[in-house]
Amino acid sequence: MRLSSVLSLVNQVEKSKFINAIDRICGDAVRHDKKIEAQLNKLDGQIKNASSTDITQLFKIILPYFEKAVREQLAMLGAQATLLTNILSRDGNSIARATWVESLYSKEWDVINRRAKELQAEIEEVSDDESFGNSKRLGIYFACFSEAHSNDQRINREAKITDDERGILNVLAKQLDVTADDQAGIEHLVDKIPKNGVQDALNELREIGLVFISRKRQTVYVPDEIVSLLHRIQGKELADKHLLRILRTFSDAELSNILKNHRKKIRGVERKEKVSNIMKLGVPVTQILQRDLFNDEVTINERKDRLKGLIQDLELDLDKLGATLEERTEIILNSLNNCAESEFNVLSATGFKELFSALQNHFPMLSKVLKHEFELEEQEELDVEKLRALSITPYDILYMLTNEEVKSVVDSMGIKKRGNLRLNILNSFADATDKLIDNYGALARRDLASLKNSNIDIAESEIGVKFEEVTKAIFEQLGLAVDEDLRRAVNTSKDKADVLISLSEDDVIVGEAKTCKNGDFAKYSTTSRQVKAYANRCESAGKRVAQVLIVAPTFSDDFVESAEMDTEVNISLLEAEGLKRILDAYKSRRNPKFSAKLFTKGGLLKSDLIAKNI
Repeated sequence: MRLSSVLSLVNQVEKSKFINAIDRICGDAVRHDKKIEAQLNKLDGQIKNASSTDITQLFKIILPYFEKAVREQLAMLGAQATLLTNILSRDGNSIARATWVESLYSKEWDVINRRAKELQAEIEEVSDDESFGNSKRLGIYFACFSEAHSNDQRINREAKITDDERGILNVLAKQLDVTADDQAGIEHLVDKIPKNGVQDALNELREIGLVFISRKRQTVYVPDEIVSLLHRIQGKELADKHLLRILRTFSDAELSNILKNHRKKIRGVERKEKVSNIMKLGVPVTQILQRDLFNDEVTINERKDRLKGLIQDLELDLDKLGATLEERTEIILNSLNNCAESEFNVLSATGFKELFSALQNHFPMLSKVLKHEFELEEQEELDVEKLRALSITPYDILYMLTNEEVKSVVDSMGIKKRGNLRLNILNSFADATDKLIDNYGALARRDLASLKNSNIDIAESEIGVKFEEVTKAIFEQLGLAVDEDLRRAVNTSKDKADVLISLSEDDVIVGEAKTCKNGDFAKYSTTSRQVKAYANRCESAGKRVAQVLIVAPTFSDDFVESAEMDTEVNISLLEAEGLKRILDAYKSRRNPKFSAKLFTKGGLLKSDLIAKNI
C-alpha cells in the first residue's frame, strides 16, 4: 500500500511518530537544501498540520536524508530490529496484525537459532591443516564479525555493528560466499537476537518512522516506499516474488548451475526444491544473471543472448535491450522493480476478480499456496482488495504456481497452449471484460435476456456489482486514474463509494454506478445522501472532491432537476450508453485527447458532444 493510502487510513495519533521523524530530518536538512526549504515554506513550517498529500510530497523530497538517518538508527537498535525489518519488508508482510508479526518473528528466530548451533559445531571442527573449505570460510567470517562487534568495547563503548562495518562485512560475505541464512546464523552466535520483546521493537521502529501501528485494528502497516527503502538498506536488488519469477523461466540445468556455483546439492533434487534452495541463498540477482547461471566457458556474447531470451520469456515491454551484459541486467531489474502499476492495469478490477475466482475453482490449493508463499495468516480471508493492498499483482499470483501447475490450470480452463501460458490466462480474462463492456447498456438496464443472448452467464444478484466493476474498467480504458487504494482507505462498512478517480494529488471525482430495471433512475434523495457521505469521507482524508459523477441507464426529469439545484455538492449525471459512446470514440481515435475534467461540467452531461471532441 502506498504511503498516501496508509496516511489516509490511520488517525493523527498513529501517524504522529512518522511526522515527527520527518520534522527532525527537515530541521537538519533545510539549511542546505533549497527544495526542502521551498516545500516547508508552502506549509508555513507546520508539518504537523499538513495534509496527507503534502506529507507524501515532502517525504519524496527528503527520502535520501530519511534513508541515511534510518541506516544509522537501525544500526543502533541492533539485531532484533534488523530481523524484524527483514520480516516486514518481505512480500505479503507489509500489512499484518501485530500478533501475526510476533508469530513470524518467533518462527524466524527458531530457524536462525537452529542454524546458529549447526554453524557453531561446523566452525569448531575446523583444523589448522584444513584446506580452504566451508568450515574455514565460515570461521573467517565469524572471526571478522566478532571483531567488528566487540571492538567498540576497547574504547568503552557499547558493542554493536555500525552501518559502515556492516557494509564491509557484506563485501566479505560475498567474497567468501557466505549465504544469507549463514550470515544471520553467525550474527546470532556473536550478538544473540532476543526471542521476546517484539512489541517493544515494533514501537522502536515506529519511533524512527518505519512502521505505522493502528491501535484500533491492531495492525502494522509498512508503506511500499518504506519497503523499497528497506530493500536498499539490505542490499536486496529484487523482491522475492520477482526473483521467483526469473527462476521459473530457467531450465533445470541452469538452476543446477546456480546451486553448483555455491556448492549446494543438486543430485536427486527436484526442480521445485532447487528453486526454493536458490531463494534461500540470498545471492544478489546481478551475480545470478551475470555469473552463476553459466558454466565458466560461456562467452560474454552468449551470456548477453541468454539475457535477451530472459527478457522475452518474462514478456518485458522494453524500449531498448542494452548493449552490454551489465546494461541488460540493470534493465531487467529496473523493469521488474517498477512493474506493479502496469501489471495491475493489464486487467480491469472486474478482470482481476474474475481471474482470482476462476483460479480458485480450477486450482483449489491457490489460497493455501498464496498464504504460504506470502506468509499470510491461515484464517485470513483472501480477496482481490487484500491482494491489491499488498501490491500482489495478477502476474505475481500466476508466478506463485509452478510451471506444471500452470499447465494443469490451462488444461482445465481450456485456454490455448501455445506461447507464454501465464500470459494466455491473463489475456483470456481481459477478453471477458471487453465482452461485458460491449454489453454495458444491457448490464445497466439489468436486461438478463440480452446478456444471455450475448453468451454472458450472470446471476441477477450479481448485476449491480458487475456494473460497478465494468464502469471502473471503462474509466481505466479512458486513461483515468481509478484509485483503489484511496477507495479502500476511505470506505467503511456503512459508506462504500463505488469509484474514486484521482485528478491530482489533492482532487478526486467520486463515482457512483446505478442500475435500473424499469424506466428512468429516480431515487435522488437516497443517492444524494450516499454520495455526500462518500464526499465527506474523502475530505476527511485530506482530498478535495471536485465532482460527484453518477452513471445510470437514464435519469428521470425530477432527478436531473434535483441534481442541478443541489447546493451542497457538485453533481454530474451520465447515461450508461453515453459513457459507452465516449469509450468507443476514444478507442477509434489515433491520438485521443480526453480529460476527466469533461465529467465536471455538472448536470446531465452531453455524451455525444464529449465523444465528438475527444
